[in-house]
Amino acid sequence: MSLELKNEDKWINVDPRTKKLVIRFWVKGFPKQFFISTGLRDSKRNREIVRSKRDAIATDLALNRFDPTLNSYQFKATQQTNSAALALQKPQSKCQLDLQQLWDKFTDFKSTQLEETTIRGSYTAIARYIRKLPTKELTDAPKIRDWLLSNISLHMAWENLNYYRRCCDWAVDSGLIANNPFSSLVISKPKKKSTDADDYRAFTLDQRDIIIQSFENHSTYFYYAPLIKFMFWTGCRTGEAFALTWGDISPDCCQISINKSRNLHGILKGTKNGKKRIFSTSPNSKLQQMLLEIRPESPNQNEILFSTKLGSKMTSYALNDIWKGTTSTQKRKYSYLGVVSELVALRKLPYYLKPYATRHTFATWAITSGISPDKVAAWIGDNIETVLHFYTHPNVVNANCPDF
Repeated sequence: MSLELKNEDKWINVDPRTKKLVIRFWVKGFPKQFFISTGLRDSKRNREIVRSKRDAIATDLALNRFDPTLNSYQFKATQQTNSAALALQKPQSKCQLDLQQLWDKFTDFKSTQLEETTIRGSYTAIARYIRKLPTKELTDAPKIRDWLLSNISLHMAWENLNYYRRCCDWAVDSGLIANNPFSSLVISKPKKKSTDADDYRAFTLDQRDIIIQSFENHSTYFYYAPLIKFMFWTGCRTGEAFALTWGDISPDCCQISINKSRNLHGILKGTKNGKKRIFSTSPNSKLQQMLLEIRPESPNQNEILFSTKLGSKMTSYALNDIWKGTTSTQKRKYSYLGVVSELVALRKLPYYLKPYATRHTFATWAITSGISPDKVAAWIGDNIETVLHFYTHPNVVNANCPDF
């Protein structure tokens, strides 16, 4: 985010109304022009002062630490300001902002540097926790830490405190607060549980087919059977399946272009590793036949393949509801099982695995079917090391994905 200064007084103008120097400039990524009033009359000495401030802004832009609130770049009170008013102003600027206000400013600042998905995901989630805090005053930082430890999981408490610390570090650098009240507060990083390894387990082929058949025959969720089949038969990430349009599918439904994804909030973005790939399947395969069956007679190239039953975009939240189920603890309490949770409850499956297990199941059984790790890695959009680490590694290469 660098800007070169083309001439000595770039950005510096005289306001025709006040006859005083002002700084005006644009920054890439922001819709409006930035404006700073200097309070200084146009003179050789004052222009030197304004150029110094202008150069400080340019430096911050070059180092990606620009403060869009402009608080760091304001000019100090002029000599005409009486000392009593100045003394009253300083403590107000240092203590009038609470954690909620700082987080809002920090999020605005970060939104110019991070993807919208990150802001809508992590930063919005932290904002929700901040709204629940019993106090947002910075002087109550120890109380905030203690509340986190008492009311949410250890991992989320640790994550929240780290975000608060980073926010306040930025606020100190930006001149919004005098010091960071969270700098000395520590929550030990929680260790991973041994059960985390379960995320890499796969279903057997019989279990996979039981799940698919259960979706096909389900009175409520039969609509989602094609999505479940697609994930089991391609190993694609859930967000990649949600983002597919008919423009990504070849006319014969044998080639699928995977080039984008939708995050858990339904926001469109690139694939996880930023790479595009083509998934090829054989003519007359189960995958091709399924795609031909669900394809509209004259498909719109921008039409989504897999939507909710109500026609809205699929999200991880919607998939979790049909796969695992949902529980409400609000005034109207209810709980119901999803298709896979119900199969576990009926002992038709020995254990529950998350929807992402569709990917692990595909990769594991592709390897078992004799496909080389490099081919499997290309199909699922991962690296060979991951495939070797989690899915074993026979060494036979086929051109198309077998119809296993």
